[in-house]
Amino acid sequence: MTTALSAPLRHKNFRRLTTGRTFTVFGNAVAPVALAFAVLDLNGSATDLGIVVGARSLASVVLLLFGGMLADRLPRSVILQGTEVAATITQAMIALSVLCGFSSIPLLVVLSIVNGGVAALSLPAASAITPQTVPTELLTPANALARMLANISRIAGAALAGVLVAAVGSGWAIAANAALFAVAAVFYRRVQLPEAVKPAKTSVLADLAAGWHEFRSRTWVWVVVLQFMVVNAVSVGGVVILGPIIADSTFGRAGWGFILAAQTAGAFAGGFLAAKWQPRRALLLGVGLTLADAIPMVTLAEAPQVFALLITMFVTGLAMEQFGIAWDVSLQQNVPEDKLARVYSYDMLGSMVAMPLGQVTVGPLAAHFGTGTTLLAGAALVVATTLLALLSRDIRTLTRH
Repeated sequence: MTTALSAPLRHKNFRRLTTGRTFTVFGNAVAPVALAFAVLDLNGSATDLGIVVGARSLASVVLLLFGGMLADRLPRSVILQGTEVAATITQAMIALSVLCGFSSIPLLVVLSIVNGGVAALSLPAASAITPQTVPTELLTPANALARMLANISRIAGAALAGVLVAAVGSGWAIAANAALFAVAAVFYRRVQLPEAVKPAKTSVLADLAAGWHEFRSRTWVWVVVLQFMVVNAVSVGGVVILGPIIADSTFGRAGWGFILAAQTAGAFAGGFLAAKWQPRRALLLGVGLTLADAIPMVTLAEAPQVFALLITMFVTGLAMEQFGIAWDVSLQQNVPEDKLARVYSYDMLGSMVAMPLGQVTVGPLAAHFGTGTTLLAGAALVVATTLLALLSRDIRTLTRH
């Protein structure tokens, strides 16, 4: 198992890419915590915080497809390096404004928009570059290792942000965030890949149309994206929004923290399992295991106890990691390399558009129908959507190379 996970590390470009991407995820985990307290330090309200965070998210959605197009036109390592440099500069400006006392909500909104746009430009490139750094037979362990390191970085980043904000203040925490992005840029700079064949020069709209054609021409791609538009919206609403509310009225906030950690631990274990066990019909298995995403919602509705939720969230994290790795490998092996980033961008756009819908609607639904009923209905919707996806012959027959 260890050998399977360590095999991609023999390739220097993968080592450098993964190190850069790990620092990027680390920085992205620090950023929202530090920024939230920077807004609150300005005597900002929840509305101000929502505006700042929402501006960043909106910029990411607007520029995501453009990021996919750009990553299929230009060297992806160069895009990653450039976006990390831009992220370093914007975060350093936010830190400077906070530390020097000239920060304001409008300034934070503007810089957050820039930062969100930069993130949108980097995401498709980061996902599509992995096949250029390892042989095809190492794609599964390479994706598993990258995702495991990302999970560790998210946990460590959030914890570090809290410690820094408490110890030295939000300004210095954001400065540390900028330093993390700078380190990532250095490692991306060292990724040296052969120059890809440049596509014929076409307009932006033509490139987006070509990506859309590639996306919709594969039934298994758009069926899974539709499935996860529903799954993500329901899961975010049911677990992320209603979960803390139930925790507050039953077992307490500390227990909820351990429960979320159990899900991350499950995902970490899932990475080891995926590296060792590589079934030929990995996508079929991954889509089927999505059924596990309904289990925490049923548990929250029927048995909101710490021990039961620790187990269910661990299992869910493990199961969903199998899907995530199978999905990445399926795209990387079956979509042409020069269109892969654009297909990734349409996939990411579907997920990002759906999640706010779940966040906004779950509160009113729970108020009208009751929390338990809303959670059970969400679980049923996840099951129904997944079973419908499994009716697709393309999903059932797609095999790993």
